[in-house]
Amino acid sequence: MVSRAMWKGQLRLSLVSIPVELYSATKSGGRTSFRQIHKPTGKPIHYEKVVEGLGAVKEDDIVKGYELDDGKYVLLQPKEIDAIKLDTKKTLELVQFVGADEIGPMYFDKPYYLIPADDLADDAYQVVRDALRKSGKTGIGQLTMRGREYLVAVRPYEDGLLLETLHYANELQKSDPLFAGIPKKKADKDLLDVATQLIERKTAPFDPSAFKDHYEDALKELVQRKMKGKAITLDEAAERRAATGGNVVDLMAALKKSLEGSGGPAKKAKPAASRPPKSA
Repeated sequence: MVSRAMWKGQLRLSLVSIPVELYSATKSGGRTSFRQIHKPTGKPIHYEKVVEGLGAVKEDDIVKGYELDDGKYVLLQPKEIDAIKLDTKKTLELVQFVGADEIGPMYFDKPYYLIPADDLADDAYQVVRDALRKSGKTGIGQLTMRGREYLVAVRPYEDGLLLETLHYANELQKSDPLFAGIPKKKADKDLLDVATQLIERKTAPFDPSAFKDHYEDALKELVQRKMKGKAITLDEAAERRAATGGNVVDLMAALKKSLEGSGGPAKKAKPAASRPPKSA
């Protein structure tokens, strides 16, 4: 079942406007989720919105507030926030184009499918998609949804366009304080050669279907065992942790042993029925 569009508006390239819709490319329904439970009664925990010294409050009495340095707040009504006029509420204009590999991986946030809103938009949509693919470029723009303005990247994906929200520069922590203690010297040449061989031996085309969420599977197994009156003991958990091995003492010996035990890249999973994704 196709989810509801998260945003509807115009994709604009110079004087060309294309009606489009935005849909989430990820889903969370397959994940095991938990509720917080009151152990003595077995009943779920609920949360109330309360004011100190007053107790629970009505939803209609809640507004947004911006905290000032003195601890006081500037109160904003929903209609005042809605009155902010931003072109990006209804228009996503591609204002710049960059090489497909120019955006650092730390900037990417969440993927969405950007599709034409109707049949009349198909031709212009396909032109933009194919032009991005031919040029090897990614379009940059901004759009407003869910109460904030997002920086976004648009690029070809399979038969359509993929939109990815990006972090703004001021949202990222600087790496310098964290990387400062890492030695700047080059790795030992012999160790580097063996590690490089190991990487090359395990190199293969990326196939996401070949990877499974082992933690999710273990959670489901645990739930099933609990339903049958069984449980994983602490001893079993310790054995599983021990099976992963201890600390590496001799790096060269460990690398060589890994290389000897590596028979090449992992076997590819059987291809899915759908066509493989095309990169930009």
